[in-house]
Amino acid sequence: MEIELNRFTPAEQATFRLRALYEQAGYRKYRASRFEEYALYQEYQRFLPDSQVITFTDLDGKLRAIKPDVTLSIAKTAQPAAGECKRFYYNEEVCRPSRESHTFQTIHQMGLESMGAVDADEQAAVVRLALQSLAALNVPTVLEVSHMGYLTGMLDALQVPAEARGRILDFLRAKNAHELRTAALAAGLDEAAAAALTGLLELHGPLGATLTAARAACRCDAQRAALDELQALQNALGEDGRGTQLDLSMADEMEYYNGLVFTGYVAGIPRAVLKGGRYDYLMQRFTPGANAIGFAIYLDELERLAAPLPPVQQQGKEKTWLNIALPKGRLGDKAYKLLAGAGYSASEDYNDTRKLVVENPDACVRYFLVKPSDVAIYVEHGAADIGIVGKDILTESGADVYELLDTGMGKCRMCVAGPANFADDESRALRVATKFVNIARDHYERRGRDIDIIKLNGSIELAPILGLSDVIVDIVETGTTLRENNLTVLEEFMPISARFIANKASYKFKYAQLTELLNKMKEALAK
Repeated sequence: MEIELNRFTPAEQATFRLRALYEQAGYRKYRASRFEEYALYQEYQRFLPDSQVITFTDLDGKLRAIKPDVTLSIAKTAQPAAGECKRFYYNEEVCRPSRESHTFQTIHQMGLESMGAVDADEQAAVVRLALQSLAALNVPTVLEVSHMGYLTGMLDALQVPAEARGRILDFLRAKNAHELRTAALAAGLDEAAAAALTGLLELHGPLGATLTAARAACRCDAQRAALDELQALQNALGEDGRGTQLDLSMADEMEYYNGLVFTGYVAGIPRAVLKGGRYDYLMQRFTPGANAIGFAIYLDELERLAAPLPPVQQQGKEKTWLNIALPKGRLGDKAYKLLAGAGYSASEDYNDTRKLVVENPDACVRYFLVKPSDVAIYVEHGAADIGIVGKDILTESGADVYELLDTGMGKCRMCVAGPANFADDESRALRVATKFVNIARDHYERRGRDIDIIKLNGSIELAPILGLSDVIVDIVETGTTLRENNLTVLEEFMPISARFIANKASYKFKYAQLTELLNKMKEALAK
């Protein structure tokens, strides 16, 4: 009896199709144990997506962990002989922390690993399988490739200090040109070096054209070697690689990957559904001289494809619309005025209606009016493609989005404030009152200061006055409220302004429209 795949969920359909694809390509199924000795994850923490794992003591007294990763287990047991290439695929569940719920969640993955004698042909074959895996989903997809050697080569050539690389990589991941330049200059780099780093953000687009642009920006042999490898990949893929994109600012999981990396996106899903690349350094810890490449597909994400579009998203779906989240209130009014000045006004004034959604069918834009603290969440989860949000809210939320522009609107600063005569007693934990818990924690962690955080939602200035806290961490615009309550700014540590942000998947699928809007905003700001 022939199986009718349309009766199954998108994830189930993908499982059937991918299994057939991988077995036809000569991959054998690998069945991993649900549990693994915790010592394995302790030793290889830097290669894990997250070092937090659930542990328990087994009946034999050994400390074990619920599996957070499949690749480590396969790499440990594969042990390919010299000149041998072992090929496995898997369909497994792993357990990792959830940033949204602050609990552990089960993640369903399907992927493959090629280990041992991995040459250029084998590498191209794996990337081709990644492309075929995306194509098997029967929806529009994008595969982006990069090479860690190009990025690390640039950092080395510019002599970026080791202590500054983490922040610089964070800004690259976020496509945050403004703060990337500031961080580069603060690290002691000159203007030319800072421009070279921000120039990495422009090395994004079709594989062939971007390779040409990247060669002109090369500064060392390591970068040229990385581009030669990417060129060989393009040649090997041929027509199969048509539509593949290159993004040389891709900096995810640099501890894990050492060479070619690639990421796959699916239209309608706000996050990457496929991640992979070379992980030779990890493989060589288990089998000296061996190399490895692989990828995983996050099947849980595919279930979104079964959900019908809400009515507001269905309207006008014959065109490509940009969905924009605006914060209610004064900042939202300023942001809308800026967008309207750039040619993206709505057909009706949202201040004259109780509607939460207003549109301009001619410009193909749709505005959602949301609480300021929710803008980044709407964008991260794909309900909106883009949004304008204060840097304070964006940082506090930790939303995984692209930060494309500092609009300069709503300027203020994040400060530590307290009584003018305050003297920090470092023999005890500092009591800090704030509504920005994550920002305060990160700030004092960088300083190595032990603190007790008191979460408040309003009237933060009252806390040190009544002895509830020693200091506060809060936004300061003019400082008038502080002065009237006999408080003063003790430390200023983060400039705040409104930022233009984009969902990562939307950036791939609506790049032309999004970039056009962004450029028009820049022009409007320059007037």
